[in-house]
Amino acid sequence: MATTKVYIVYYSMYGHVEKLAEEILKGAASVEGVEAKLWQVPETLPAEVVGKMGGPPKSDVPIITPDALPEADGLLLGFPTRFGMMAAQFKAFLDATGGLWRTQALAGKPAGIFYSTGSQGGGQETTPLTSITQLAHHGMIFVPIGYTFGAGMFEMENIKGGSPYGSGTFAGDGTRQPTELELAQAFHQGKYFAGIAKKLKGSQ
Repeated sequence: MATTKVYIVYYSMYGHVEKLAEEILKGAASVEGVEAKLWQVPETLPAEVVGKMGGPPKSDVPIITPDALPEADGLLLGFPTRFGMMAAQFKAFLDATGGLWRTQALAGKPAGIFYSTGSQGGGQETTPLTSITQLAHHGMIFVPIGYTFGAGMFEMENIKGGSPYGSGTFAGDGTRQPTELELAQAFHQGKYFAGIAKKLKGSQ
């Protein structure tokens, strides 16, 4: 059986999205026959500016270029929110995929979304919702997690990020880190998405 390639592509300024990405990687890699890989999109801000904003140095996860996207059988895209929409760094990366759009090189590929917001009213639904337009123009198939995470989707006693659109977390003032439940949801998303990507590849 051919290997199913899942690329987890993200932008993370303070590390919250990266933590989700790492758990998503574990979940995707747990599916037999799936090869999962982490990628970062390029930073558009000078390192000096990022430092003044309190952002830590970038990890050694490789930087992706648009021409690598068609190699994947499925894409999971992660980013923090800015005023209820994806951060400009990730939008800039997608804006550079015009050549892929022109040839519809990504059409028919499954794609999922995960994200981080600063507060409970900061875009846990609007961020993924407004991002789906990017997938639609590329002809990609949006794969939400729905309520497949089970009881974890209905947690009311503790603050929990994420929604039926995808896994998520709250950054707060930057000191809050993803909780065990949020990380478990991210793992679930990776595993769930990888299973669907594998089925789609197998049906071709």
